[in-house]
Amino acid sequence: MNTGDTAWVLTSSALVMLMTPALGLFYGGMVRRKNLLSTIMFSFAILAVMSIQWVLYGYSLSFGPDQWGIIGNLKWLGLQGVGQDVNPDYAATIPHIAFMSFQMMFAVITPALISGAFVERIKFSSFLIFTVLWATLVYDPVAHWVWGVGGWLRNLGALDFAGGTVVHITAGFAALAFSFIIKKRKGFSVINMEPNNIPFTIIGAALLWFGWFGFNGGSALGSNGLAAHAFLVTNIAAAACGLTWMVINWIYRKPSALGMATGAVVGLVAITPAAGFVSPASALLIGALAAVFSTAAINLRNKLKIDESLDVWACHGIGGLWGAIATGIFASKAVNPAGADGLIYGNWSLLGVQVLAALTVVVFAFVATLIIAKVVDVIWGLNVSEAEEQVGLDISQHGEEAYY
Repeated sequence: MNTGDTAWVLTSSALVMLMTPALGLFYGGMVRRKNLLSTIMFSFAILAVMSIQWVLYGYSLSFGPDQWGIIGNLKWLGLQGVGQDVNPDYAATIPHIAFMSFQMMFAVITPALISGAFVERIKFSSFLIFTVLWATLVYDPVAHWVWGVGGWLRNLGALDFAGGTVVHITAGFAALAFSFIIKKRKGFSVINMEPNNIPFTIIGAALLWFGWFGFNGGSALGSNGLAAHAFLVTNIAAAACGLTWMVINWIYRKPSALGMATGAVVGLVAITPAAGFVSPASALLIGALAAVFSTAAINLRNKLKIDESLDVWACHGIGGLWGAIATGIFASKAVNPAGADGLIYGNWSLLGVQVLAALTVVVFAFVATLIIAKVVDVIWGLNVSEAEEQVGLDISQHGEEAYY
């Protein structure tokens, strides 16, 4: 056991924990003022709900002893057998419980990301039910496929350093699926739904950027050179995507503060699966191209008039998909001998594996979310009433107001 590694992973866990309330601010600033508190509440509630789910059975399903390459068993139910000793299968120099805690923060933020798809119109009770069902039936299996010992995508050689596939593809395409089940907001595409507080969104983006150093750097699971490398390329990709997004905005309108903040987050998304495998130069290219792909996806969603409120699909789904594929193109064993060389180093097979893994998770997350959301809608109902939506979710769901 190494105390330096343990200290870094625990610090990284705290950094990733901060990202979920930061996401609440990021999303909260983009909704109308009558829905600010309810949007922040989604992230805050998920932090509590998913912490309990993970400890009770989520961690065991995700990382527990393998069953058929698909799911972990319940041997670690309630964290039985998960203690202060190391588990060499996952991290040989830190306590097993530290690895579990780090992974818990990923399980927390992933369903929180989806909340951007249904802000301003969902019943809070239905949101809670959906979150637990989705985490159990989508996040936990995919985490096992990609990261769990014996997981079938891990056995194929799929690379996902910090969650581009497990976190961002699942959340992004789940958000798109959810938007097809829940009713559109009243007045969508007819009335102007202006953000209530862009400074909140910028503060949230800055805190996400800060926390992402733990998200990616901590995924090295040690205080070492690979963590330093992941730290650096994380910053490069965020900067490249934020600047590219700003330039795209500038070409058509003005250099938008909201656009640059969004771009920085998309760059962080795109570098996440590749952070421990690609060079700084590749990270710059990955970040810059992520802005192009995500802005194109936003334009497509607008053209199709899909009410996926805060563009979770375009930013996280498309950003994560590009990052997973880019890993297959730019990965280098010179950066991480435990990884693999990608396409530009003459290895076509890694790109094929990355595309297979990404598309499998796209289809699974999309279809499974359609089913889960439909079941919740039929049994409990997803949308608040028109009167409740009109007055705003802050008052109708929580009896409070952000602004008096």
